[in-house]
Parts: sequence; structure tokens; C-alpha cells
Amino acid sequence: MKKKAFRAALPYSLPICIGFLFIAMSYGFLMRSRGFSVFYPMAMSAFIFAGSMEFVAVELLLSAYAPLHAFLLTLMVNARHLFYGISMLGRFKNMGAKKPYLIFSLCDETFAIDNGTIIAADVDRGWFYFFVGLLNQSSWVAGATLGGLLGERITFNTSGLDFIMTAMFAVIFVDQWLTTKRKSHMAALTGIAVPAICLGVFGADNFMIPSLVAMLVMFILLRPYLDDLKIDKTDGENETNNADKETNA
Repeated sequence: MKKKAFRAALPYSLPICIGFLFIAMSYGFLMRSRGFSVFYPMAMSAFIFAGSMEFVAVELLLSAYAPLHAFLLTLMVNARHLFYGISMLGRFKNMGAKKPYLIFSLCDETFAIDNGTIIAADVDRGWFYFFVGLLNQSSWVAGATLGGLLGERITFNTSGLDFIMTAMFAVIFVDQWLTTKRKSHMAALTGIAVPAICLGVFGADNFMIPSLVAMLVMFILLRPYLDDLKIDKTDGENETNNADKETNA
């Protein structure tokens, strides 16, 4: 059961892992360049696992002690986790001991895989989610640790490496656009239009939270039009079999 779930998760996670490896290495280089030991990027990537916030935390650690500022900044940077985390409550139901780690390891890329993948009937859903999260986090921790180890020995211009994540998100979006089983692309188009409008209204520094709130409202209002999955007989059987597995677990 576990081996089959691992083999199913690996092809989906592999592109993410490659992107994570390079971005996390740049984070390790950054930590070392600011005078931190290799323990810091290794521990922070393992226990925080919030990529963008880890980069921000570098400056927080070097700044004056301001816990309220750190809390509000963290909330702003990672507020999106609240929105897609809520959408995964149903999928993570009845996952037993795996549930805490599934919640902890749910980052943007893991959510994209978990939410967009049609899992085969003979693959355990819980273990599939678990291995997607584990593979993604392991690559991040490995990259951050490697970057910390090599940070003092290798110096080069890392500008532009962060575009790996942008490119990866673009590939995920295109793949879901082409392979979706929905009758329309209204959800995807809403996800493009709302942030674009908020960007123009609020500016680059302040558009994230308004975009998330506006999209949440739009998705609630448009839900009757978004629940248009074209589920064929095979997909229906897969969902039923996976539901039976979770009930029996």
C-alpha cells in the first residue's frame, strides 16, 4: 500500500522537488552570507517550512526584537494558507495519525498536487497525500542544508533563481487548464482576473490579502457555476473506492 502510494506520488512531486532544491539552496546561501551557521537553514526549513517566510525571517532575525511586527508580517505573508487549508478539510478527514503532518506540510505546491490529481482507485489517498508532502519538504530541507554547507565555499550571483518557482506555478496552471475535468475554466479565470484587478487598485505591496478575500467571496457566490465536474464512470468508481478505504481505515 505504501510503496504503491509512493510510486504514484513521485512523478507529481519530482518537478516540485527539483525547483525546491535550487530555491532552498539559495536560501541556504543567503543565511550563510548573513553569518548564520548551517544549523539555522536546516532547522528552519524542517520546522517552519514556509519558503517565502523563511527568506523574510532572515531579516527579522537580524532586526530589533519586535514580536508584534513579526506576527503581523508572518500573517500577511502566509495568509493564503488559511484559504486553501480550509478547502482541504474534507480531503484530510479520517486520515488518522497522518493528519497532523498533512496539515503541516501543506504548502502551495503540495496543495496544487493534492487538489488537482485524480488518484487511482488502487492507491491509498492518505498515503498519497503524505508522500507528496514528505517528498516536497525533504527536497526543501535538503536544498537549504546543502546551501548552508556550501555557502562559504561557493559564491555566485543567485539573482533570477527565484523565477524557478514562478515557472513551476505556470506549468502547474497550464497542466490543470489542459487536463481539467470541469466544463468551463471559470475558476481559473477568476483566479487570474481578481488578483489583476486588486494589483491595479491596491498596488504590488498590498494586493495579496484583498485578492484572497475577494476570490473567497467570488468562489462562494459562483459555487453553483463552479461545481461542474465532468465525472465519468471510471472517476466515479475511483472516488467511491477511495472513500471506502478511508472508511475502513
